[in-house]
Amino acid sequence: MELGEEIQLRPRFKIDFETEADQLLKAFEHSDPMDTDLVVTRVDQHVFIKIPKHKQHFWSPQLDLEIQSFEPNTCEVKGLFGPKPAVWTMFMFMHFVIIALFCAFGVWAYTNASLQEPYAVQAFLMGLMVLFWFVLYFAGRMGKTAGREEMMAQYRFMRDVIRPFY
Repeated sequence: MELGEEIQLRPRFKIDFETEADQLLKAFEHSDPMDTDLVVTRVDQHVFIKIPKHKQHFWSPQLDLEIQSFEPNTCEVKGLFGPKPAVWTMFMFMHFVIIALFCAFGVWAYTNASLQEPYAVQAFLMGLMVLFWFVLYFAGRMGKTAGREEMMAQYRFMRDVIRPFY
């Protein structure tokens, strides 16, 4: 299991183990993230590995692990890297607004064109929405790059905790 060099949008991974889920969950509970300066929290079958508040920046990632057991002596770890939920929600909301405005300006332009009236303003506004979408895209790429080292630290910590169970 290796995390690729290319930063993906919310990278995911899955690992199967021949051990009980409770053993892995306890390993994360008893781990010492202070050595790596991370915060580990557990809620039921989920483990969250985050950057401490005083070191977080807007683009700080977090690693969410779901550890489930479907059969005796086996378990599955599903991992998801992503931005903080508030940042992810904000970006999705902004994408939705831009798409909705693009569609609204498109309908407005089509209506004006059907009525044989000028529609240059609406076409300009549609182009502006495309430009805003590219700005959002590149801002997200820059943010993922800014959080890369933190993401790799979270991954290394997780790998060190689960290493004895391989």
